[in-house]
Amino acid sequence: MGIEYAPHAEELKQGAMLLDVVLNDTQQELLLAYLALLNKWNKAYNLTAVRDPAEMVSRHLLDSLSVAPYVRQGGSRWLDVGSGGGMPGIPLAILFPERSFTLLDSNGKKTRFLTQVKLELKLPNLDVVHSRVEQFRPEQAFNGITSRAFSSLDDFTNWTRHLGDLDTRWLAMKGVQPDDELQALPADFQLEHCLVLKVPGCQGQRHLLILRRTS
Repeated sequence: MGIEYAPHAEELKQGAMLLDVVLNDTQQELLLAYLALLNKWNKAYNLTAVRDPAEMVSRHLLDSLSVAPYVRQGGSRWLDVGSGGGMPGIPLAILFPERSFTLLDSNGKKTRFLTQVKLELKLPNLDVVHSRVEQFRPEQAFNGITSRAFSSLDDFTNWTRHLGDLDTRWLAMKGVQPDDELQALPADFQLEHCLVLKVPGCQGQRHLLILRRTS
């Protein structure tokens, strides 16, 4: 962790406590090291519109960790679709080293960054896939599939239906509650929960929609 990121350690620690997320020292250091890499590579790769590392703590790290209780309830194999700069997949992989996380993105620059994070932070439970989601064909279904500002719910479910089964939970992270998108859900998907996420330091609304396939 660079010395310039030390002030963010307290914000991360306090924010995680407010989310009821317990971070050990190693996890805190890894999250801040990821923040430093994100800030460094962002200048060339345009990974996020957020430029201020202090703002990245709340809008990226804590926002990703806010779904931890719902990942904890799921199984061991997770897919993060349209992972971009690695949210929420990388923070969740750091938090849950006993689970495996596959980060998928069709943008080669972004998957190069994700691969660099995996190597530099030594995250053995992280896999990076450079592919369009429709063309990705894993050997078995995932227990959970996440997306964060990836697409409409209609596209998210239709593009990933082949990656899950009736036991899979789809976790879509959204800003305002997308009532119009819910109306357009495919017939074989249903909304299981719509949860308001309270993310420390984040302005504006945050919602988590948990979906399941019905057939």
